[in-house]
Amino acid sequence: MYGGPGVKTDNNFPILESMKAWVLGNPGELKLTQKPIPVPQRAEVLVRIDAVAICATDLEIIDHGSPALIAGGKPFNKNFTPGHEYMGTVVALGPGVDEYKIGQRVTVEIHAGCGQCKRCREGMYTSCHNYGLNYGDVDKGHRANGFTTDGGFCEYQVNNINTLVAIPDSMSDEEATLVVTAGTAMYGLTELGGLVAGESVVVTGPGPIGLLGVAVAKALGAQPVILTGTRDNRLAIGRELGADHVINVRNENVVEAVKRLNGGKGVDYVVECSGAPNAVNEAVYMVNRGGKVCLAAFPHAETPVDVAHIVRNNIYLYGIRGEGKSATHRAEAFMSQKRFDATKIHTHTFALDDLPTAIRYAKDRVDDAIKVVVKARGVAAHRVAAE
Repeated sequence: MYGGPGVKTDNNFPILESMKAWVLGNPGELKLTQKPIPVPQRAEVLVRIDAVAICATDLEIIDHGSPALIAGGKPFNKNFTPGHEYMGTVVALGPGVDEYKIGQRVTVEIHAGCGQCKRCREGMYTSCHNYGLNYGDVDKGHRANGFTTDGGFCEYQVNNINTLVAIPDSMSDEEATLVVTAGTAMYGLTELGGLVAGESVVVTGPGPIGLLGVAVAKALGAQPVILTGTRDNRLAIGRELGADHVINVRNENVVEAVKRLNGGKGVDYVVECSGAPNAVNEAVYMVNRGGKVCLAAFPHAETPVDVAHIVRNNIYLYGIRGEGKSATHRAEAFMSQKRFDATKIHTHTFALDDLPTAIRYAKDRVDDAIKVVVKARGVAAHRVAAE
């Protein structure tokens, strides 16, 4: 029988003892298996996973391992379940938990920091100094579901209450999986960047974070917001999400175009989401003196940087990891208030059993896939295109 000392359940949400879960074997290899349903401990709840979105970082982990860190090393052949952009329903409460109720719908942040290191005390728990150092003891060190502990490509998962974000019934499961993506853009622009309404922003790369970066920047009052990329269909979605201007970098010099569109001078912020080899240098040439460049992508090779230009022009570069300082809560507020429509980037939905197909669509951009969502229930075992 499911449960443990002090754990609260509800007969309206029956819980078995095992669940379907995808497990990472060798690089690029996923296997559907059965795992015990985890039991929440103090300050934890059990979430029934209703939907999970596929992130580009999931693809990196499945194929290359990094940035996941399991038992001090790469995650292959360690009975590890990836996936981190999930939402669901609270179905069990750990001992003493009264902050959430059984039956409540939530979306989740990834990181639950150790709460003890310098960065966690500053609210930068995604930069926890004890990242990956729990080595299987989830009560110790940093915890990041889908990175250092099991993630969401399964039917149930345990989450620390600090990682939960309550969502309204008016928000669909699919939209709720996108809150964390919007939260990443929010973190980069506000908590770390200090964006003030009226400042100018360029977003490079119209992937999920880039497109929602446009939406967040515009909702925060940025002017103008410029999106650059290579795919006209994605640039068009960027327009719908609030971009004042779009630039196809294949058709013109992107730095010259940005300055032309911004009155002949560089912008205040660039959010670099493309990971392209020349993207960082282009970004530092796009900003004005004293401007800021937020790096949100994982390049696959060492990237050249014009340090002399950065120093001479007092330009600030900073990286972001995830969605720290509770930026996800602010992103959810913007979305629930309909300040922007994140569902514009959701293109495909698959059943949990079809995860390998869903990953192929996300990885190869089949049918111009942008954000692919997997649902554990309520979806037939075949592709279902988003409305």
